[in-house]
Amino acid sequence: MTTKPAVLLVHGFWGGAAHWSKVIVELTHKGYTNIHAVELSLTSLAEDAERTRKMIAQQSGPVLLVGHSYGGAVITEAGDQPNVIGLVYIAAFAPDAGESPASITQAHPPVAAANLVPDSDGYLWVKPELFHESFCQDLSADEAIVMGVTQKAPLVSTFANTISAPAWKKKPSWYQISSDDRMIAPENEQRMANRLNAQKVITLHASHASLASRPVEVAAFIDQAAVTACSS
Repeated sequence: MTTKPAVLLVHGFWGGAAHWSKVIVELTHKGYTNIHAVELSLTSLAEDAERTRKMIAQQSGPVLLVGHSYGGAVITEAGDQPNVIGLVYIAAFAPDAGESPASITQAHPPVAAANLVPDSDGYLWVKPELFHESFCQDLSADEAIVMGVTQKAPLVSTFANTISAPAWKKKPSWYQISSDDRMIAPENEQRMANRLNAQKVITLHASHASLASRPVEVAAFIDQAAVTACSS
């Protein structure tokens, strides 16, 4: 029987580690006992990648990295570590060298771009009253209220931080596209998935928050990636 790897979950903009809560429960039910969710600062890609590298280094065995949204950029930058066996992108940015989330977004601006507003300190917010329709339209209104109120805003400058050496060029990868994503255009997700030469790409009829609205399918995809990565 193949030993299950550690699974390191990396959240994105306007969220925190708790965005993975339903996926964590599903993975636990599948027998994963070594699961960690990184809490990022969202103040710079360099800081977030370094925090993730430190979490990876704490694991003595193989690690599967899973990134949602901006978390995909983080695992792309931090994933070239010896014990990382694969990268799983969940409606996520997978930039190439010299690319940033901002430059990728310019190709196909997302539907909800107009619902983002910077504050006087340089943090970018999703307008709370529009969080449901922008980020998680397939969740309940109550869940959206909590997500909107507890959102973790990134510094605007983080959007333009570029990747140095993308880990997906060396590590096997998997990609989940959200067909109804309003935060990252599905066209951009498809383009990134295509160039990864991914082991597998799936499309879920889901919002940007597929990790919360489709946790069963997302956890099954992560599990499939883990099994494949461990057996290669």
